[in-house]
Amino acid sequence: MQEHYYLLRVRPSSHHSLFSDFLSDTIPVGFEETDEGFVIRSEDDLSTIGWGVEQFAEALNKALDENIEVELEYSKHKSEDWVKKYQENISAVEVPPFYIHPTWEDAREGMLNIALDPALAFGTGHHPTTASCLKAIASSVKPKQSVLDVGCGSGVLALAAAKLNALVDACDSDEISVDNTKDNFEQNGLELHSLWTGSANMATKKYDVVIANIVADVLIFIEKDLNRAVKNDGILILSGILDKYEAKVLRAYKNYELIEKVPQDEWVTLILKGTD
Repeated sequence: MQEHYYLLRVRPSSHHSLFSDFLSDTIPVGFEETDEGFVIRSEDDLSTIGWGVEQFAEALNKALDENIEVELEYSKHKSEDWVKKYQENISAVEVPPFYIHPTWEDAREGMLNIALDPALAFGTGHHPTTASCLKAIASSVKPKQSVLDVGCGSGVLALAAAKLNALVDACDSDEISVDNTKDNFEQNGLELHSLWTGSANMATKKYDVVIANIVADVLIFIEKDLNRAVKNDGILILSGILDKYEAKVLRAYKNYELIEKVPQDEWVTLILKGTD
């Protein structure tokens, strides 16, 4: 172990989920999510990562035409077992019937347990969009149904569907997320039928349920791909939607019937059904 390690606190003024996705896709180390933002620790200097975060914030400003600020705080600390410290700050999440816990904690009796190593990919159940998606899966996915998780991240949503005895495929445009999903399925002793790097446009069949926890604008952009991937009378579970963009997403999916809304904080998950 080196004598010192580096710490970077990232505090975005808004769009935390987009910053989380960016960090998951680009940095080679894990990070901790806090109420204010993110904490990154490494034995290597973190100034390059900080520069990348600033560039991402600037690109968001231009793309969304908003004033998104990000505060970066660098510090250097005497080495201790910071991996253990990080692990102590990762808590289990209970979203009945699911219990999502880090691999170093015990399962809970009477729950559908999902063990995750939250090292790289987004999705441990802590974020409101993931938690509300888990609720939607619990109410919508039935045994033996075919399910596709689009933008699988850590694989937590695909794992939840598999725990309900569904036949699960998954995909993500990020290769690290694909690898992480594969590892987490192996960790949980569950079978993943098909897994690929890419999006729903690469699906070779239609599914009973398609899950996409991304962001509103991307959900709108890939509407045709999701429509092709789901059966005519199938279910779409759409999440990553700020409540102020709900109507915008529903307009894009106007050919579907809204079955249920699952709100959590300022986010909403939509459960839609095809109308044949």
